[in-house]
Amino acid sequence: MKIDQASLQKIAHLARLNLDAQGAEKMSKDLSQVLDWVDQLQEVPTENVIPLTNMSSEINVFRADEVGEQFTQEQAMKNAPKKDNGFFTVPKVME
Repeated sequence: MKIDQASLQKIAHLARLNLDAQGAEKMSKDLSQVLDWVDQLQEVPTENVIPLTNMSSEINVFRADEVGEQFTQEQAMKNAPKKDNGFFTVPKVME
């Protein structure tokens, strides 16, 4: 598919490109080649192909979200190496 100069100038304007004559000729040739590839893709029969949602064949295994054993703040703080007034104390990371 050949791109005409009016379409090329409109695309260049929208893309904010300043094309000289040589650049316009190269861009026209490149865009025509891309559109030819798209035309080739249109010919591929895809009627019976299921669309992909991702490229991995792995299946995510979900489990039921169930309420388990409830912990109190004292139980959570029991194994803390350092604590202060019921909060975890951690090393300073910023000056």
